[in-house]
Amino acid sequence: MTRPPHGGLHLSATSETLDPQDWNEIRAHGHRMLDDMIDYIAGIRERPVWQPIPEAARAPFREALPRQGSDLAEVYRDFTDFIVPYATGNVHPGFMGWVHGGGSPVGMLAEMLAAGLNANLGGRDHMPIEVERQIVEWTRQMFGFPNGASGIFVTGTSMANLMAVLVARTCALGKSSRQRGIGEAGSLLTAYTSRAAHGCISKAMDIAGLGSDALRCIAVDGNHRIDVDALRAQIARDRAAGLDPFLVVASAGTVDIGAIDDLQAIAELCREQELWFHVDGAFGALAVLAPDLAPRLAGIEHAGSIALDFHKWGQVPYDAGFLLVREGERHREAFAAPAAYLRRETRGLAAGSHWPCDYGPDLSRGFRALKTWFTLKTYGADRLGAVIARCCALASHLESLILAEPRLELLAPVGLNIVCFRYRTEHADRVNGEIVVSLQESGIAAPSTTVLDGRLAIRAAIVNHRTDICDIERLVAAVLEFGARRSSAAPGEDAQFARSQPIAV
Repeated sequence: MTRPPHGGLHLSATSETLDPQDWNEIRAHGHRMLDDMIDYIAGIRERPVWQPIPEAARAPFREALPRQGSDLAEVYRDFTDFIVPYATGNVHPGFMGWVHGGGSPVGMLAEMLAAGLNANLGGRDHMPIEVERQIVEWTRQMFGFPNGASGIFVTGTSMANLMAVLVARTCALGKSSRQRGIGEAGSLLTAYTSRAAHGCISKAMDIAGLGSDALRCIAVDGNHRIDVDALRAQIARDRAAGLDPFLVVASAGTVDIGAIDDLQAIAELCREQELWFHVDGAFGALAVLAPDLAPRLAGIEHAGSIALDFHKWGQVPYDAGFLLVREGERHREAFAAPAAYLRRETRGLAAGSHWPCDYGPDLSRGFRALKTWFTLKTYGADRLGAVIARCCALASHLESLILAEPRLELLAPVGLNIVCFRYRTEHADRVNGEIVVSLQESGIAAPSTTVLDGRLAIRAAIVNHRTDICDIERLVAAVLEFGARRSSAAPGEDAQFARSQPIAV
């Protein structure tokens, strides 16, 4: 009598593969899905930017774990009925909330190809690794970094900023700190950024074990750039108090208004003070691709590290964050962790050292590089730079419309692509907050809000390559319409009006 394998499982002659029995059937489904998504993107302007999710659409996503499978066509129907209509909306040209890139059809196709290969880019010797290495080289060239610079794809700039803090921390405390911890010396480390910097910098200090209190948030000037004199004075005070300054994080495109710190002055200060100079360039760093904007980033070439997102102004589908480090050896010292099961060889599949896992915390990594490679190869750096420049030109157009309209008020200088403004009225914070919600629920446009000098602002971040003058003018017209109604309405009174507005251009 034949005994079953360990655990009592029986192997039958019937295959349990997940591949289809009929490849033509799944091919037909695949072609339909691809055609539908291309139609979705092609007709995106005719759809609402965003719409509230009804309870009937949420309900199917609270069902119990499926024990038995469903027909692919049925699953796809759930996708088209309950997911597609209620997406974030950042593919739409009217999406101006936060800083979300619009993606591209080319990037979508590349994502499909990457999923088909299902490559793990943690390491080993295969061509997808070479694709990522080429992106590292291209990014090195973009920012004028020297040979020997390293780079790695991550989820986004929040992760890239955290990794930069870890690289700077290891550089300050020595490689041995990875084994013995940060100790007393680590408790003295202090870092610096501006009050306008993204909150992920403080979070990075927390996660890195240095504590958010060790981050000094320096005042900004009238253009929302870090006050370099105040920065210098704070560093001096901390040194006098026995602390150990080690890192300055500058912003190339602040989260609120898109301001760019004086990178040249900060670079000189960091060189003089022997501090690690990191640039959070989530979206603004890619302005180097636009000749008219690149001079605003002077000094970025001297950074020790740069964090950026190709999925923002690079128009690569989510996610495609990136960390570039000036000295590859410093980068590896912070993350490389040899293990017997990751033994490197000179031949075979285990060749090709150094591996990407030597430059970050992840061993299992997706093929993010392919959609970035396709985007850069297909469109070219010059065309992407032109898209970036046009986003800024549209922001300037929005600024001019605001300045020409007495009912609107500009709340911050427009340096790049972010415009902060509001409707002039009594109870302005409440009314403008309701205007933004009404805009979102109407499907006309989707800006976000922020608070500048204690005043709530409507924040329009123009990142999508599809956004055009008509979308800017629709936004302004809708703000004026909702503002007039909200100024004289009780809270919630215009909600029905907002949802009833026509979507067509």
